[in-house]
Amino acid sequence: MPQLNPGPWLLIWLSSWLIFLLTIPPLVIMFKPTNSPIKSLTHFLPDPWYWPWP
Repeated sequence: MPQLNPGPWLLIWLSSWLIFLLTIPPLVIMFKPTNSPIKSLTHFLPDPWYWPWP
């Protein structure tokens, strides 16, 4: 049964995971969001509205 022989596919599988684990995490760590949620939220908050009668 050739599918039980790990020789042909084990090295390809290990090398692909090694490349995946070495390239993706630095890209994710370098990612910076363009808009800060707190800054953009305070920019769009309306001014308080005061009732003229109390």
